[in-house]
Amino acid sequence: MQPRTGYVVVVVGAGIAGLSAAHAILADDHGAGADAPRVTVLEAADRVGGVLHGVEVGGQVVDVGAESMLYGNDDARWLVSSLGLDDRITHPATTSASVWSRGRLVPLPKGTLMGVPRSPRGAGDVLTEDEAADLREASTVQHPPVHLPDLPVGPALAERVGRAVVDRLVEPLLGGVYAGRVDDLSMRSTMPRLWTAVAAGEPVLDAVAAIVPEPREPDPDAPPRHVFFTIEGGTNVVPRVLHDRLLADGADVRTGWPVERIEPLGDRYRVVGPHGAIEADAVVVALPAPQAAGVLAAFVPAAAHALVGVELASMAVVTMAFDRTEIGALPGSGFLVPAVERRDIKAATFSSGKWPWVDALSPDTVWLRTSLGRAGEAEVLDLPDEQILDLALADLAAALGRELPTPVDTHVQRWVGGLPQYGVGHADRVGTVRAAVGRLPGLAVAGATYDGVGIAATIGSARAAARIVRDHLAGAAAGTLTEGDAG
Repeated sequence: MQPRTGYVVVVVGAGIAGLSAAHAILADDHGAGADAPRVTVLEAADRVGGVLHGVEVGGQVVDVGAESMLYGNDDARWLVSSLGLDDRITHPATTSASVWSRGRLVPLPKGTLMGVPRSPRGAGDVLTEDEAADLREASTVQHPPVHLPDLPVGPALAERVGRAVVDRLVEPLLGGVYAGRVDDLSMRSTMPRLWTAVAAGEPVLDAVAAIVPEPREPDPDAPPRHVFFTIEGGTNVVPRVLHDRLLADGADVRTGWPVERIEPLGDRYRVVGPHGAIEADAVVVALPAPQAAGVLAAFVPAAAHALVGVELASMAVVTMAFDRTEIGALPGSGFLVPAVERRDIKAATFSSGKWPWVDALSPDTVWLRTSLGRAGEAEVLDLPDEQILDLALADLAAALGRELPTPVDTHVQRWVGGLPQYGVGHADRVGTVRAAVGRLPGLAVAGATYDGVGIAATIGSARAAARIVRDHLAGAAAGTLTEGDAG
């Protein structure tokens, strides 16, 4: 009996995780031991890409969701390279950012790890003299090892570096990534390298100093050290190119096709939605935690229960286009806003100053964006667009200390439940999900819920899911010829 070919794989969800998983499954360098599988991608929305989305503002398409990737990440670079986008990589023109603290923009200190400085003097001008003294005193206190599986970031770090460092530096940086509250986020999941030091009872500042090099004056002869990158045209280009590549590789990508549940079908699966059912040999679930819980609930209840415990944060991104001569100079790449400032916006990005590709869009127009909304503060998303815009403009003018001109165009993008919250115990929840799903051959999960909320981490989870699927199909193909058949 010959090995069966024509295996069917269904990927549920067409955000960057689902698209990347489908692409990795079809990539030539994995080898399944059988003909390339037939891949179907199912997406409930009317478009692919999830939070990687571009909209025309001021006559040009700009990102209104996630806007950059980690340059040093192998998974992000793999995806860009495999899509032939290497020649479109671009880096920030400036990384000079500020913190809006106590009514003024203060340079964000260099040489920190998520806001934690490598020495008491490394907090820059963000702290008052009394707060700097608290940091020096807190950093000298010896703490015993922590015999707990996890701790919230805020209380753990406040004991070791002072509350002001947490509120004025750590919170705006973590909030910019997770849109979460620093007192609720898991230290083990969001700051794993510092968690290792805390758990071992090591001084936190010493741990930062061992990880982060001491800031130095830039060497004009040295090659630049890039941290982030994007693609000319924005990250929204990536899912569009991915979609086209998948179609060229024979995949079937269906939008407007929600999935209600997945059912076991012997050693296969049935993926069921209002438009019908698809039988598959393997399935990748690349959905946000609540939706993933729903489709898995019937036959992987342990995973579904763990996923229900993952909270989500919602936010709004307000993109504005201004006349270049009217808006005037903008400082650096933007600024962060600590939650203790009790402002409506939590960050602003001066897109034309930060990204060369945006600046080159027009000699007459400048683009910038602000974000609003933190975990537990979804009320702002219920406001009309005009009111959200007014809040953003008022805070922006206050931060810059001057009246702003009327924008030539604006766009308000709501991301409802856009960011999973890595609360205390998140790593254990993820472990439970993967253990439960891993007991079912050919089933895998991927997305921002698991290994990090950034684009690069999400691509990494997608590649891991693809390996599970390809290994399963290779094993199924090799195992088709049984001893009984051979007799």
